[in-house]
Amino acid sequence: MIGARLLLGLLCLPLGAVQAQSRVAGRVVRVTGRDTLPVSGIAVVLHRVGQRAQGPIDTVRAGPAGRFAFRFSADTTAAYLLSARYGGIEYFSQPIASNPARPDTAVVVIVADTSSVTPILVKQRTLLVSAPDESGTRTVLDWFVLSNGGQLTRVAPDTVRAAWSTPLPPEAQNVELADNRMSQFSPEALVFRQDSALIFAPLSPGDKELMLQYRIPGTLRRFVVPAERVSDSVFVMMEERGGRMATGGFAAADSQMLDGRAFKRWAGIHRQSGDLEITLPAALLSSRQLLAGLVIVTAAAFSLLGWFIVRRRRRSTLPQSPILNPDPSFLADAIARLDQRFLGRESETPAAEWADYQTERTRLLAQLSSALATRGSRS
Repeated sequence: MIGARLLLGLLCLPLGAVQAQSRVAGRVVRVTGRDTLPVSGIAVVLHRVGQRAQGPIDTVRAGPAGRFAFRFSADTTAAYLLSARYGGIEYFSQPIASNPARPDTAVVVIVADTSSVTPILVKQRTLLVSAPDESGTRTVLDWFVLSNGGQLTRVAPDTVRAAWSTPLPPEAQNVELADNRMSQFSPEALVFRQDSALIFAPLSPGDKELMLQYRIPGTLRRFVVPAERVSDSVFVMMEERGGRMATGGFAAADSQMLDGRAFKRWAGIHRQSGDLEITLPAALLSSRQLLAGLVIVTAAAFSLLGWFIVRRRRRSTLPQSPILNPDPSFLADAIARLDQRFLGRESETPAAEWADYQTERTRLLAQLSSALATRGSRS
């Protein structure tokens, strides 16, 4: 009777409740010279990133040859990836396959030793300068592609000195990280100190993207950007037709449409440290004339304000256009840093701070899930 009831219960289970287990296996290696060396004894963590559940689901120790293996019941709505902490830094794999019929058995998690002096180069830089807006200021997007071409992860030498920094234009105001879904660094990794931007997060081998945003006065005629050498190319995009590059070695290229606005593009090289100089057209109105005009249109501005607010609220309820997600490894690294600080320390952490940790971790996991889903759809 018991056997018959058990069989009946199994037959009544929802489809997919009994399923084959997924399998993933691979190695942890460290690059040295032109070869790789296995890293044994290191903890390898299997992470699930899904809408219903996120977080580590299993941990194993890498064997003598750096080898590891997992078996798990995969949720088809979630993504999975591996991590290994080495030298105090969390390194992540690309998303792994979870189809039981096609096990992912050749995963390589690459870790690296650290250095506070390994070179970080600016591989590419793009400056996008808008026309003055209603506030009389221009918005500038300053986009860096940073390259660590070595085998060591660049780290900050101490809590005062950064892993990498760059000077900012003296006229830059309200400097901030642009949409962090378009940069591969979290806001917590950046510090803006006087006329510089500083990164305190580790920069592992490979390329990383950093996008800053700031504002400059609309009356500015000469915009000077202090810049170190760029190993590849520099692109400057200006919305105003009268803008041009004053620094030599730049050629005008085809215009480019961005969000329905035309930007004139200039391209060139900047192989020596020095200033990039951009000439901007004169403002149509002087400051005094602009003030008089603002007084005249104040009534109209107030009437339009309500319309803009309603329009913005309506737009916020519509599906947003897809945007470029950062490399999942950097969102996951931010999660790992939070876990390193708080995980297992609930009893010694104030309740409000612990609640903030859980809220921030959930937010980062949601962004990581979106990034992984976008990457999967492109593969």
